[in-house]
This record gives sequence, structure tokens and C-alpha cells, in this order.
Amino acid sequence: MNERQLIEWVRANPKVFGELYDRYYPKIFGYLYRITGDHALAADITSETFLKAFIAIGSFRWKGISISSWFFRIATNELNLYFRRRRYVPRSLTDLGIMDAADWAERHAFRDEDDVSLQIDRFEEFGLVRRLLQTLPPVDQQVIALRFFEDLSIREIGEILNKKEGTVKSLLSRGLGKLRKLMDAAATNGGA
Repeated sequence: MNERQLIEWVRANPKVFGELYDRYYPKIFGYLYRITGDHALAADITSETFLKAFIAIGSFRWKGISISSWFFRIATNELNLYFRRRRYVPRSLTDLGIMDAADWAERHAFRDEDDVSLQIDRFEEFGLVRRLLQTLPPVDQQVIALRFFEDLSIREIGEILNKKEGTVKSLLSRGLGKLRKLMDAAATNGGA
């Protein structure tokens, strides 16, 4: 069953919304967890996302936009509400949930002694990026996370954030530019 048929089926029988929930919960939760870094908070926002989606599924109209993008948009709106309410400013890449340092280290464990210095360099660079990414505004973090950690296209990000593709490209370029400047400054200052 394709996505469009599933949406029509859910509209006709709301009890089968669980099919959409099962299919998209892991992606939405993963995105929110990478941004918040807090399992319980990500679960709460994900639950709120699917509750709002369930309530509004009758108004969803197929316009060639993926239901996945619609869920990401609701999740991003819920995340923005959380940021505004809490005045949340992520403190680290781990807080963003983009990557856990222990998971990263385990996935990229030293393979042999010849790679040790390369692995150390990569880990140190990761640590630097982790510290610097935390200083970007939330919208830049979201665009970077959706593009590079969720591996979504510019078009999909535009659908999620309700922005034109050109705006998404601009946000992404600006965010990466800020990150590059911070990395260059850190390199000039000895990696501080």
C-alpha cells in the first residue's frame, strides 16, 4: 500500500492511524532526540506531534507532499514551541542528540595501530564541531540536522519548515558558513 492509499484508509478509518504511527515514529523521534538530546523530552514532543497529526489527519490533503514531511513539520513546530516556552539554548552536540560521543567513539573504534593518529585527529575534530555547533541559532541547527543527520533533500526540508527551497539553501549556507568561521577561528586560536 502506498502512502497516498494509507492516508485515505486512515481518513476512512481513524483507528488505523497506528499504521502511520508505526511507520514514522522512529524517524520523528530520532530527529527530535538529535535536537533535544533528552530521551523523555523527545518522546513527549513526538507524542504531541502524533496527537496533533491524528487530530488533523482529516484536513491533510495530498498535494504531492509526503506525509513524512508533514510529520516533520508538526514536530519542528512543536520543537519551536518548546524552544520559545523554555528559552532553550542547546549546550552541546550531545544536548542536541545529534550524536552521542560514546556512540561515535564505539562506531569509529580504532581498527589498527596505524590508524590511531588518524582516529585521534577525527575524534578531536568531532569534539570541536560538537562544541561549535552548540553556538548556532536553533533554526540553523535544525536545517543542518535535517540535511546532514536526517539526510533529507532541500525540497523536503523546505516542506518541513514551510520555506522555499532558496530560503533553505540560504539558511544552510549561512549556518555552515557560521560553523566554518567558528572552526577557522578555533584553529587560529589553537582549537579552543
